[in-house]
Amino acid sequence: MERGSASAGPATGAETATGSGTAVRHHGNRHGRSEAARMAVLEAADDLLVEKGFAGVTIEGIAAGAGVAKQTIYRWWNTKTDILLDAFLQDAAEAFTPADHGDLAADLRDHLGRLADFLAGSDAGAVFRALLGHAQHDPAFAAVLRARYLDEQRRRDRLPLENAIARGELSAGLDLAFEVDRLVGPLYHRVLVTGDPVDRAFTDRLVDDFLRRPPHPPASAAGGGTP
Repeated sequence: MERGSASAGPATGAETATGSGTAVRHHGNRHGRSEAARMAVLEAADDLLVEKGFAGVTIEGIAAGAGVAKQTIYRWWNTKTDILLDAFLQDAAEAFTPADHGDLAADLRDHLGRLADFLAGSDAGAVFRALLGHAQHDPAFAAVLRARYLDEQRRRDRLPLENAIARGELSAGLDLAFEVDRLVGPLYHRVLVTGDPVDRAFTDRLVDDFLRRPPHPPASAAGGGTP
């Protein structure tokens, strides 16, 4: 039964009896496909990870927090890692669409500042750090994480530079992959390795340093061209 439905009956699968005889209402419809149930599962997984850490997240705990049966969860996901990844991807998609302020410096300050806040200061950032840690021990999941998040994030990280190229602020021959690493690499290093702060003073320094240095040309151009 979908949340808010007035119908009830044995055929819906919406209620299960507890040992005390009290009926517990679940969020999913009889097919376990309601959007309300899916969102409840994603939110419960986020909350449980923040509260108990990655090791403390279980399918049972997620089901209890979301108010759904475990069978409902297994219709969508196979493991807790799959749930956490979907929760993180949804948060990332909502948080990141780099703005075009019409100025490279403003675009970079805004994007790096929001990226730092997201990775270091949000529940979604905690989920990302947990997923990245898990990926170190699971090559198959690492490939999934790279394909479903990191590649898309790289595309978002390139947008301020691509917009600047379109406006004529940067050369069309810019080595975008190198420049993105130069901008966001120190941020990820602090978030994931040293734990040093990634406040706006830090991200603004990254932007200032980028703007002061000459952009790096593509490898072929740096090699001096054809003889």
